[in-house]
Amino acid sequence: MSIAAAGALTLSVIGSSGLAAALDDPYGDSDVAVSVEIPELEGPGVLAMTVAGSSAALTESGSTATSRQFTGTLPTVTVTDTRDPADIPEGAFWYVLGSITDFTGDAGQPDIVSAESFGWAPALVAGDPGSVSAGDEVDPGEGFVDSEILSVAYDSAEIAPEGSWSANAGLELLTGATVAPGQYSATLTLSLFE
Repeated sequence: MSIAAAGALTLSVIGSSGLAAALDDPYGDSDVAVSVEIPELEGPGVLAMTVAGSSAALTESGSTATSRQFTGTLPTVTVTDTRDPADIPEGAFWYVLGSITDFTGDAGQPDIVSAESFGWAPALVAGDPGSVSAGDEVDPGEGFVDSEILSVAYDSAEIAPEGSWSANAGLELLTGATVAPGQYSATLTLSLFE
């Protein structure tokens, strides 16, 4: 095992000094032309949603003597529409909703009811704000149920050629000061509808 480690170290050192020598005294340059042909999309195109991550961590921030507050950021949600406007039914429009389970403790703590404690503040981060808008802010206690994060302001066929739109959201969990300590988790489901 020590021989293999020594061999790896030796190769690393030789490789580094060889690279330094090549950079100091090149023996010649040669260019390589790189090209690509991108064909036009065939088929009806798609309306699709992607999310830039699969988790979000909330950390304590802004707590008071009477309440505990935990905040974080939702990974960026992007909706892409590559359909031909002629393929979209007249008057159709799309929107993205979020729903969340209750927060469950890992050691038998009582659940934290999300409808009473969870909220978010969506924000459009890419795309034309004249055609697509972020959903309304939902404060903890307002009843977070099927809340909108992103939606078309007009019909889908009018904006499909524009491509893609992205939003994220500030997340907030607000509990009483006597909430049981421990690790909690919930699942936030994002769904694209048209």
